[in-house]
Amino acid sequence: MAYRVLISDKIEDVCPQVLKDGGVECDQKPGLSPEELLAAIGDYDGQIVRSATKVTAAVLERGRAGKLKIVGRAGAGVDNIDMQAAEKLGVKVVNTPGLNSNAVAELALGFAFMLARNLAPADAGLKAGRWEKKGLSGFELSGKTMGLVGFGHIGRLVTAKAKGLGMRCLAHDPLVPSDVIWAAGAEPAELDAIWRGSDFVSLHLPKNKETLNIVDARVLSLFKPTAYLINCARGGLVDEAALFEALSAGKLAGAAVDVFAVEPPGDSPLLKLPNFIAAPHLGASTLEAQLGVARKSAELLVQFFRQLG
Repeated sequence: MAYRVLISDKIEDVCPQVLKDGGVECDQKPGLSPEELLAAIGDYDGQIVRSATKVTAAVLERGRAGKLKIVGRAGAGVDNIDMQAAEKLGVKVVNTPGLNSNAVAELALGFAFMLARNLAPADAGLKAGRWEKKGLSGFELSGKTMGLVGFGHIGRLVTAKAKGLGMRCLAHDPLVPSDVIWAAGAEPAELDAIWRGSDFVSLHLPKNKETLNIVDARVLSLFKPTAYLINCARGGLVDEAALFEALSAGKLAGAAVDVFAVEPPGDSPLLKLPNFIAAPHLGASTLEAQLGVARKSAELLVQFFRQLG
């Protein structure tokens, strides 16, 4: 039996090649409107998405009424897939955690370097014809404390890299035993201890009901005024209005984010602050990560269909 897969987001060529090598037919149709996706999904046994396509309950219902059996996410997060609807309808969801972890960890440390050495304003000033050497003195990461909130693949990689720079690492994750945190080179700590005691706080959490706006005005009030916040995890973990207030009032030295609650963020007031730097959700945007998640997502679907026979 020939199975068909819809690839509805842009993805590396290795993905359709692995599917075809595995005897699975595929169509690449990135950029489908919600209406076009609804009209097409029932003709496919599987679907592969990145982050752009929203696999809603309606999409899953229409797909299940047709042939849809599995959705593969080429990446770790499944925020764009209605997991409750998938479970209810019996549509399997697979993802590729860990394959973009190093890319995200490197970006988090890159943000730390940028914040510590004032690289963003230094670059902007020089390009504007200003030589501001005296006003942009920074500090070294060695000897500073990195607080990790979330200690999965990415948090542990950040710890290894930060320890290599001579940083002390604190970590909090209710799902990770203390001995595992110690073994990875970090010190287990309660959340308030991390908020209060870190020079950098780096978030590495999924977004759910428990973590939504976990960094709010109360939490930001606990930070040292010399501390920095880094978010390369998910938009919505940080109350952006509260962050704007804290940065504007000097209650926080600076922040760097790769993700926003709404993307693109439009005319977010945060973008106008000199002590705020951002990227357009580039965490997994490396050649190595993109190839890895593209290949793995295809392999997972090929394996699934082979088991079906």
